This record gives sequence, C-alpha cells and structure tokens, in this order.
Amino acid sequence: MKKLFVLFVALILCTATIVGCSTPSTKTSSTTSSQSTTSATGWISQNNPGFYQGSVLYTVWGTSSSDVFAVGTQGTIIHYNGKSWSKMISGTTEDLYGIWGSSSSDVYASGTTGIILHYNGKTWSPMVSNSPVIFSRIWGSSSSDIFAVATLGAIQHYDGKTWSGMTISVPVNWFYAVWGTSSSDVFAVGVGGTILHYNGNAWTNMSSGTKNTIAGIWGSSPSNVFAVGGGLFHYDGNTWSSITSGTTAPLIGIWGDSPSDIFAVGGGGTIIHYDGNSWSSLTIGTTTNFNSVWGSSSSDVFAVGDNGSIWHYSGN
Repeated sequence: MKKLFVLFVALILCTATIVGCSTPSTKTSSTTSSQSTTSATGWISQNNPGFYQGSVLYTVWGTSSSDVFAVGTQGTIIHYNGKSWSKMISGTTEDLYGIWGSSSSDVYASGTTGIILHYNGKTWSPMVSNSPVIFSRIWGSSSSDIFAVATLGAIQHYDGKTWSGMTISVPVNWFYAVWGTSSSDVFAVGVGGTILHYNGNAWTNMSSGTKNTIAGIWGSSPSNVFAVGGGLFHYDGNTWSSITSGTTAPLIGIWGDSPSDIFAVGGGGTIIHYDGNSWSSLTIGTTTNFNSVWGSSSSDVFAVGDNGSIWHYSGN
C-alpha cells in the first residue's frame, strides 16, 4: 500500500516520465543547524545533512514561525523552533503524508495502514482510526471537527472522541487533499478531477471541468478557492474554472497568506506566486520536487519535498 501512494505522487509529478522516489532515511532523534543557500528570489535552502536527508517530506504545517512540523517517509516527523530543525520520535515507521493541528499541543499526522498520530505538546501517540486505508491528507476546523481523506474514496471524521467513516455517495478511487473555511464548508479533491463539497450535513459532487488529478486545495474565503494538480483551478463561490498558472509543471501544494499573496509548488523545483492579478514563476535554483507549502505569514513560508528538501522564504 505504501508503494501505491509513492507511485501516485510520481504520476502527478510526471508529464512524460515517472519521477524516481528518494531512499528513506534511518530513524533517529537529533538536532542539526541549518546549512543555508540563498536564491535570487529570497528563498533559502535549509539543508540539514544526516538525520532526514534521503527522506521524502510530504507535508509542512505549523502554528507560528517558531512551531513548524513536516512529515514524510518511514515515520519521519521533524520540527522547527525558529532556529533549527529537529527529529521527533513518532513511534512508527509508517509513511506519513498529512499533518494538521488546532494548536501546538493538539497536532495530528496521518499516513499508511490507517495510521493517525496525535501530539499533545510532548509526545506522539497512535489513535484508533477505524480504517485500514492510506490517509493522504488531514484538516480540521477545530479539535472536535477533523477530516482525514484517503484511498478507496474514504473520508474519516473525528468529533473530538472517535474517528468514524463518512458516507460518500459519489464513487471516488482516491482522495488526495482536504481543506475548508469552516465545519460547513469543506472541500475534498482527488483523482479524475474529483472535487467534493461538505456543507455540514452531506458531501456532494462539484463539476471541476477537468479529468486531471487535483492534488492540493486552499482558499482565502468560500468564494475564492484555488486547486492545483494537473492544472490550476479557481472557484468563485459558484463555478470552478481553469486559469493560467504561468507554468507547465504539475503542481502539488498550495497555500496563501491573503487573496493577493499565494504560493503553489510542484515538480522540478517549481514555485509560482500570485499577487492578486497574475501568477508568475520563481526560479530558486533547485530541480527537487516540492510536495507542500505552508507559511505563518507572507514573510515566513516553507516548501518541502524530495530528499529531505526544505526551502524557506523570509520575504527578502
């Protein structure tokens, strides 16, 4: 099952050939100071030799500039305290693909074989997910309203006490990402151009206008939502439409600080930025595949990807 997810990511990242996957790193607990390389666009490579290089980092998320988490292959969870990255003890060797939390002491990570971990501010511990699927991404509106999307068209919901399966009337092979603005405005995206919307009571199918895989989603409001994958798409509160991204590279992750400050990342070191009027490509000096982007502000943005790659933007 692990290999299926890696192949799925590779399929999104390829246009003509399959992208190779990095060799997973060994699991240790350590801290290393960053070796930095600055690009012309102000992005800095935070290259930590040794303790997670070789891993694939799938998702980055945090609560502030000094409390950032990233997850990846073989149970990799690393944490940034504003100065350096350190390896956390996850207690698992399962691949982890998603991470989200309601606070620094209430963080959830999801991955293969139905694993969902919880962090209480001190230690990570496994939860009972009640599903054996591969959880790709996780998101919530609060500590008692969390969604985890997965293979086989599965969506699990956490009410603060128990994880349980949600009823999905539309056949979906694979969900890849989930995001929302509130408990009654949640989007789940996946293969075949799938976009489902949850209104607090039921999931319904939306017309995306594409058959391409959609891998990431983010918005600034219910009427200003962007989705990425085999293209770039925008939702205005009524309809989805395809828009010009300024790149031909496949895109995986998207995040923004405001409607006029949005970043999307993807294959071959691709980072594009939206200023409220148009999208432009940023050349940062790497061809490493990026899988996720997140920031605490417009001047504090992280992008993570293959081979333990972490790049940071400080707005300068």
